[in-house]
Amino acid sequence: MDAAVEGERNDGASRASIRSDWELAEAAALHDLPFSDLMFQAQCVHRENFDPNHIETASLLSIKTGGCPEDCGYCSQSAHYETGLKATRLMDRANVVAAAQRAKAAGAARFCMAAAWRSPKGRDLDTVCDMVSAVKDLGMETCATLGMLTFKQATQLANAGLDFYNHNVDTSAEFYGKIISTRALQDRIDTLGHARRAGLKLCSGGIVGMGECTADRLGMLVVLANLEKHPESVPINLWNEVKGVPVNDTAERPDPIAFARLVATARIMMPKSVVRLSAGRQYMTDEAQALCFLAGANSIFIGDVLLTTKNPQADCDANLLGRLGIKSSAK
Repeated sequence: MDAAVEGERNDGASRASIRSDWELAEAAALHDLPFSDLMFQAQCVHRENFDPNHIETASLLSIKTGGCPEDCGYCSQSAHYETGLKATRLMDRANVVAAAQRAKAAGAARFCMAAAWRSPKGRDLDTVCDMVSAVKDLGMETCATLGMLTFKQATQLANAGLDFYNHNVDTSAEFYGKIISTRALQDRIDTLGHARRAGLKLCSGGIVGMGECTADRLGMLVVLANLEKHPESVPINLWNEVKGVPVNDTAERPDPIAFARLVATARIMMPKSVVRLSAGRQYMTDEAQALCFLAGANSIFIGDVLLTTKNPQADCDANLLGRLGIKSSAK
């Protein structure tokens, strides 16, 4: 056996150290390892930090859909594009709580509330805080994604009982300007900083398959892994086809092996973060999802719809997880 490979295999678990000083070249070298060696290292790190036969389950609800002033080139909810989506008002508290109860009954441990805003206004944030407190009273973890936050707004959400704030970095710094012009990557990082200072846990990841190159995908992971404290949750989304948005012209989803490589690299770079297979699972075969679980993914969204896009049916998920011997209960 090659001595270098043997060394890599023997020190796989040691790669679970927490770092915030990753260079893109290091991430690329890791990503480009022979597939079996990359998967072995990812498995070592995963088993050191998590039960490999357990995944977290979360449910996502759009509490305010469409009409967003941002021009994110992938998004069905942007007011800049004709996507056929009707803008709605903020849902009322009772309907949100009822949706959370259904999600809990279906096995979700976390309930995420999403609103298509650039940033929340005061009265709307008060309403969302009431929703957060009510969902928290159900015994579920709470998450929200409401756009950019000030520190004061993040603190208000934390005081209401919010556990996680989701704000994706989306892609690398180099590719970012090709898909969004109304909000800078630094704006996103600033919001993550406000949420962290307010005591919230972070959920932050990105989207792949929008026309970016492999270096951009790895650059996204470097941005996340070089935060002072890694996000507790890292959702990795596959581009979902959306009518009328610019990304349709450049989109090309990675093949299953390339996607599994990205998941494994994320697992090694952020060893204690939960890595979630998020949007786009409907494009993945059971075998592709199984490969990603083996690579270190340990969370999924359940439910037929994610905001405005499709998600695998509950019976399909139950069947797959059952065949793999993976449990999907609350922590």
